[in-house]
Formats: sequence, structure tokens, C-alpha cells
Amino acid sequence: MNAADIDPVVCRPVGIVRSRFTETSGMPIQTAGAPDEVGRLEVFAEFAPGLRDIEGFDYLILVTHLHRCAHERLEVVPFLDDATHGVFATRAPARPNRLGLSIVRLAAVEGTTLHFSGNDMIDGTPVLDIKPYVPRFDVRETERVGWFGARLDQLPRTRSDGRMD
Repeated sequence: MNAADIDPVVCRPVGIVRSRFTETSGMPIQTAGAPDEVGRLEVFAEFAPGLRDIEGFDYLILVTHLHRCAHERLEVVPFLDDATHGVFATRAPARPNRLGLSIVRLAAVEGTTLHFSGNDMIDGTPVLDIKPYVPRFDVRETERVGWFGARLDQLPRTRSDGRMD
């Protein structure tokens, strides 16, 4: 079996991100590298009932569509390295299906607008899903982080340089 044997998967956005970033170059590459960078998620009205009780969480996981990434590649040179890696061993946006994952800190809820910090998304990013971050479910302690191990200290100062456009 291969991908052509499976029915297409269709997703629809539940909202869009509003961000000061209008170009990919210069953006943070991970939310952990920009904990004070603010943004907001404007949830579409038809999904408003799904926001009930969301204010009880400090962090949210946003599943996004990396709509500005024009290419889907299986091998990439990620932002934190100068060597090629298989895309599934990276967090690079130029990947099959162009799905993104951002863990953001929820600051406030105003109707259907979620204000957050830890923004690593460009203005207009479609959000496909919102999930509560629950440390007992989501945190795994490990020392085995592949090639990232030698590069994690670069995160706070590394920004997107447009190589994935």
C-alpha cells in the first residue's frame, strides 16, 4: 500500500493566526526560541462552542498549515544545521502536508480570540486544530534528541532565513 491507495485527507481551518510577521525571513523557528513573542488566534465563529473551558489551560498546542511554504521536500538543510537531514528528522516546514506544531502560552481569551505568547507563526497561518497542553500527557524526558543535541543552544538566536520558501 502507498499514499495513492488512501482516500485524500481534507482539513478545514478552525481559525487564523494574527502575527507581526508578514515574511518568513526573520521569524523565530520554534516557540521555545521566542517565548515573549505575542500573537493571537482568531477562531471562526462556527467553532466558538469548542473554546468552552479553554481558559483553564496555560499552554495550547496549535496544529497549523504552513501555507507559505511552497515546497514539500524529503531531505532538507534545517535552520539549526548546515547539513542535509531527512525531513522527518527535522522540524523544517518544507515537508509532506506542510503541517506545523506550535506550543503557545495562552494569555487571554476574548470571545473567539485567543491571545498568546511564544509565536513562531506568520500572519494568516491557518490553524487546523487546538489541543490543550497537559504536561503529564505531553512531556517525555529524554537525552536522545538526534542531531539537535549539538545545536539546541543556538535556538534563541536562530531565525528563519527563507531557505524553505
